Amino acid sequence: MAVRDPEATKARIFDAAVAEFARYGIAGARIDRIASQAKANKQLIYAYFGNKAELFAQVLEKRMLDMAVANPVDADDMDGWMDRLMDYHAAHPELLRLLFWEGIEYDTDELPDERERRDHYDRKVSVLAEAQARGVISDELPAAHLLFMVVALAGWSTAVPQMRRILVGEGDAERERLRASIKAAVRRITA
Repeated sequence: MAVRDPEATKARIFDAAVAEFARYGIAGARIDRIASQAKANKQLIYAYFGNKAELFAQVLEKRMLDMAVANPVDADDMDGWMDRLMDYHAAHPELLRLLFWEGIEYDTDELPDERERRDHYDRKVSVLAEAQARGVISDELPAAHLLFMVVALAGWSTAVPQMRRILVGEGDAERERLRASIKAAVRRITA
């Protein structure tokens, strides 16, 4: 007789949902495929995570939290922070794909967890604003704008790998030159 392990089942469902949503988005994702990939039944998915939109929100929230924990804003070492962000996105491209799908689905409409998301970003912005107040980085740009630009620079080459390949080329040397250019751009806007 097989022993049931609800936590292992939840983890399999979660991993299958990450892959499904990253590939197909919210509208295109199918609970049947998630259940099949996770070797779980659909009823467990609904019991553990709610409906498809709720599952997507939980997947994105967890992936964003993982990224935030792994890469806290470090205004005292912008080069190092950029390296960590770019490395994280290269290793976990699904986060950017999930964010793109969220943007397609919700556009400018309010997100289901928007208050929590604002709080998350407000904490990051406050780190940059505090560094601006200390004179560590430039205060020429509002801290929120700066965060938006820096995060965009760090993730764009992973979000659109085909554009990176066409414009920059393939191979490690080209990627390293692009990384150096991105870091130089961040140094300029924060100097």
